[in-house]
Amino acid sequence: YKLRFCAAMLRLVNGYRRSGRNVLLCGDYNVSHREIDLANPKSNAKNAGFLPEERAWLSRLFGQHGWVDTFRALCDEPGHYTWWSQRGAAREKNVGWRLDYHIATPAVAATARREQIYLEQRFSDHAPVVIDYGWKL
Repeated sequence: YKLRFCAAMLRLVNGYRRSGRNVLLCGDYNVSHREIDLANPKSNAKNAGFLPEERAWLSRLFGQHGWVDTFRALCDEPGHYTWWSQRGAAREKNVGWRLDYHIATPAVAATARREQIYLEQRFSDHAPVVIDYGWKL
């Protein structure tokens, strides 16, 4: 079901791009793309959220389809997570997953200036991804 949804979403947002729109897609994709996007990639290789087919979908989105993971465009270091299990003090130990994204068309991503995972307040088991874009509202 998840991969069927991803395929349908890709058709929709690629249609926006073909019409000349710039697009920014923000949210919880419930997939960690690369090994640096979770604390324990080896032990989670067979778990939902890090399955090869889920990761391959993101690789196609960012590669073949040209969308940009704006957080990773600004910060390519491990240890930055947006979700932690509520067991075993995972958040306190920073044993997490990066599941939340700002995915953008290249023109939007090119305006990204600064990234942050907002940890000052706890809202849920996720932390917001904040990207400062060079736009005037």
